[in-house]
Amino acid sequence: MQYEAIKRQDTEVYEAIMGEEIREAEGLELIPSENYVSRAVREANGSVLTNKYSEGYAGRRYYGGQEFTDVVETLAIERAKKLFNCQFANVQPHAGAPANVATYFALLEPGDTIMGMDLSHGGHLTHGHPVTYITKIFNFVRYKMKDVETGEIDYDAMLEVAKKERPKVIMAGFSAYPRELDYAKFAAIGKEVGALVIADMGHISGLIAGKAVKNPFDFGFDVILTTTHKTLRGPRGGMILTRESEEIAKKIDKSVFPGFQGGPIMNTIAAKAVAFEEALHPSFKTYAAQILKNAKAMEEVLRARGVRMITGGTSNHLILADVFGSLGVTGHEAETLLDSVGITLNKNMIADDTRKPMDPSGIRFGTPAITTRGFKEVQSARVAELMVDALEQRADKNKLESIHSEIKELCKAFPVPESFV
Repeated sequence: MQYEAIKRQDTEVYEAIMGEEIREAEGLELIPSENYVSRAVREANGSVLTNKYSEGYAGRRYYGGQEFTDVVETLAIERAKKLFNCQFANVQPHAGAPANVATYFALLEPGDTIMGMDLSHGGHLTHGHPVTYITKIFNFVRYKMKDVETGEIDYDAMLEVAKKERPKVIMAGFSAYPRELDYAKFAAIGKEVGALVIADMGHISGLIAGKAVKNPFDFGFDVILTTTHKTLRGPRGGMILTRESEEIAKKIDKSVFPGFQGGPIMNTIAAKAVAFEEALHPSFKTYAAQILKNAKAMEEVLRARGVRMITGGTSNHLILADVFGSLGVTGHEAETLLDSVGITLNKNMIADDTRKPMDPSGIRFGTPAITTRGFKEVQSARVAELMVDALEQRADKNKLESIHSEIKELCKAFPVPESFV
């Protein structure tokens, strides 16, 4: 029996875990930054490696007893390098945001300028939003889309700002941008102003590993920052990849430890190693490609049903929909309503949103998790139909009950798999 010891020792935690297990089994996860991991990844994450402190790096630890921790960290590094075609990898960051901040401190001095995507146009908090403490240390300037209906970045304006502000780092990355970035243009702008170009690929690293989208390293990027969950389908954690500069890699290693973190979470690093091996399997390429196909299938339904999508659709794993403008329902209302019928997604601001962050105009959703369950285009399109039906007929309790029943049947037909290889 799973969780037998927890059940005997702590019934309150046990009941919460079992509740979450039922929720995941009976509902559809559409939050684009979430996914299901294999049993092997969960077992590694819950292993005895949680007992071990391992400050330092393989072969250079501060404590003894590291023969097995060195094995798992080295495996994770070598597999990450192979997945992303780079020469250096640091797998110790506890999460994506700490990986970003450690990289800033590795490569910059206080007061230096960083250029990143504006949060309101799809960027991430760590790319310079004023609510973050990191903006007290570094100077951030931002770029935006030129046209929110197509998603085209204003690269001409980017270049002009870069010439004026002379950033030391240009960040290419996002958390709610449904298109691919033009990495060649980023690299060209970086070269012209003498800036390092860094890609924050937390959302699409699995798509890169699966060869479904372009790899920024192929365009001369210096560093890739990423989480290890989301499309990469590993444990929650972070990672920093360096294309070829040993000097940059050494600075990053020193910044992560001892500069920014203490002991690495070795059980999570073991789980990263397991997930990276799964991503090296040929089936992962099929999975990554299917994520994009499923997102396109959902896009087609929304377009046919008259739902406005920021950037006009998607070229990756996620969609950002203006439900307030299209259906007269706020993002918060849509999130709550869809949760009640077994569809989990998140409210999200749209570009130049006039509403507040906790009750915005949009919703953000994607296909990594349902693709893990085995959904293809037909099932993905049906989910999109059900979403719009629920939002359009939100006052009809019988209709909502019918939709919830259909979602449960879909979940039974496509259970969460235990293994991917």
